[in-house]
Amino acid sequence: MRFSPTPRGARLARHLAAVRLDEWGFPYDGDAAGTACLLVAELAANAVVHGRVPGRDFALRLALSAPLPLPTTLRIEVTDARGERRPPSSLLSPAPTDESGRGLLLVDALADRWGVDERGPGPAPGKTVWAEVDVR
Repeated sequence: MRFSPTPRGARLARHLAAVRLDEWGFPYDGDAAGTACLLVAELAANAVVHGRVPGRDFALRLALSAPLPLPTTLRIEVTDARGERRPPSSLLSPAPTDESGRGLLLVDALADRWGVDERGPGPAPGKTVWAEVDVR
């Protein structure tokens, strides 16, 4: 799904992820959906704040590695147009008075795995930040 790189687009991404997860059997009030929606919210917010290019949307992709009820991995991918603005390779805790800088610490704490993939040069440069959560 593609969204405008605005706060409204990030909220819509989180909402639509919750709807899709519920359709897949992860209820709105369940732990798996709650964790996944927090990850979507953070990655989408980062795409809006750090990955925004005027006129270019960001994309959200959700995927399950195996059909339920088998143990499976939920993969969340957020792709933006700013490949040169990568997340830091080492996460540092911000000062208590800092107003930002905690988002990727949340991603690191909630996801079983996460990382960044380059989209490469060409007509659609950018990056994909992904997080995986083992469910069931």
